[in-house]
Amino acid sequence: MASNDEGEDIGVIVGALFGVFVLVFGISMWKSTPAPVAPKASMAVAVAATVEPEIAPVGEALAKIYFAVGQSSLNESDKDAIARTMAALVLNPQSIVLLSGFHDTSGDAARNAELAKGRAVAVRDALIAGGIAADRVKFRKPESTLGTGSAEEGRRVEIRVQ
Repeated sequence: MASNDEGEDIGVIVGALFGVFVLVFGISMWKSTPAPVAPKASMAVAVAATVEPEIAPVGEALAKIYFAVGQSSLNESDKDAIARTMAALVLNPQSIVLLSGFHDTSGDAARNAELAKGRAVAVRDALIAGGIAADRVKFRKPESTLGTGSAEEGRRVEIRVQ
């Protein structure tokens, strides 16, 4: 029986050593595996955290562009305001242009905010098409007129070079 006990002891020792080897190998493989890539949604949160702070308007508007009801496209008559803005930016190479889109309080607030934003985007696109760098054009959140002034005042984009 002594010989059988020795054979069993060696089998147990070999089995234990094999188990330890597998455990150590498995842990080393697990530790060397790269961390999973963050989903795109998490990356969007990180990008959203770097959004620029709201820029306060300084001084009077250089120009105001008025829009027809429900419209966000520029007219031929708006070229003068775009040209004046471009000239001011050329004279002040370190300045930015701040665009503030407005809407009135009538109708759906979300739709009005989108329309005001679309109007400011139309002005931005005209400035960029004229050669102004996109990083020099900044936006303010759409603003609502509070029933003062004409209905036309609620359908405007104010342009400030600062």
